[in-house]
Amino acid sequence: MSRHDRTPRAGSDRTNLYDEITGKIIGELEAGRFPWVQPWGTASAKAPLGLPRNAATGRSYSGINILILWGAVVQHGFPGQGWLTYRQAAALGGNVRKGEQGTTVVYADRFVPEDEKRRARETGEEAQAIPFLKRFTVFNAAQCERLPDDITVAVPPPPPGLIEPRVEALIRATGVDFRIGGDRAFYVPADDYVVVPPPQAYFEPINWHRTTLHELGHASGHRSRLNRDFSSSFGTKKYAFEELIAEMSAAFCCASLGIVPTVRHADYIGSWLDVLREDSRAVVRAASQASKAADWILSFAPDDGLRPVEAEPDRRAA
Repeated sequence: MSRHDRTPRAGSDRTNLYDEITGKIIGELEAGRFPWVQPWGTASAKAPLGLPRNAATGRSYSGINILILWGAVVQHGFPGQGWLTYRQAAALGGNVRKGEQGTTVVYADRFVPEDEKRRARETGEEAQAIPFLKRFTVFNAAQCERLPDDITVAVPPPPPGLIEPRVEALIRATGVDFRIGGDRAFYVPADDYVVVPPPQAYFEPINWHRTTLHELGHASGHRSRLNRDFSSSFGTKKYAFEELIAEMSAAFCCASLGIVPTVRHADYIGSWLDVLREDSRAVVRAASQASKAADWILSFAPDDGLRPVEAEPDRRAA
């Protein structure tokens, strides 16, 4: 088969993967479920709250892989958030049990086709890279046997008494102009400040922390930080996309900090569905940006094991 025969098929495979992932997310949203807010603590979720990690390297997964692996943990009732490739399990002296089905995760990167490199040389223009996703399979540690004890033991959730002081310290450490008051939560990009109602205004104060992290997720996108686009007005697809980033980022931060909110931000679900149906890559890009936002926020957390580390395997945005 010639190179010209392979290229369209590779592009088709990449498109199908984006479509497959987005289809699953749309299905969850249409059913009224939020794939980035899992029902931790319920009978359907046996694993402790936290971000999925590679059990061999200790690194957290990021972006769309968080949603994929959270969904697998809840669907199959796995008791932990640790994941391994087949080879990693073998390298640790263990193995995947016979008959176990793995979970497909993705690696996001970019490449420049040879035709594009040639065009750039001929025109003097900059070569344009093409985003791609590559599939590979991981297994939950519970699907393996003969692993070392420290791999198979699930880490307990943090004590509830540490959650609120840690979030308060984190807010101060970010340096974001954070104001408490009023009756609604919002972020003002032009003046770079966050406003959140006081905790006592919430029926369940734990939800104050989630709202706070949502708004800090927006603040992470300021031009002096991660430099996201805030130029779109309410009701536009770009506005909905930024809300999707903040929503996922808050969920990722809550998982890392041990916060289990009872409320979910459903106000934008219709506009999210519009965005996802129009662009199958949108949820992958949003999840990647949300991980970057969460990493920025959590980089200010106390040095107690919650600081984010370089993600694996999807280190770069699609």
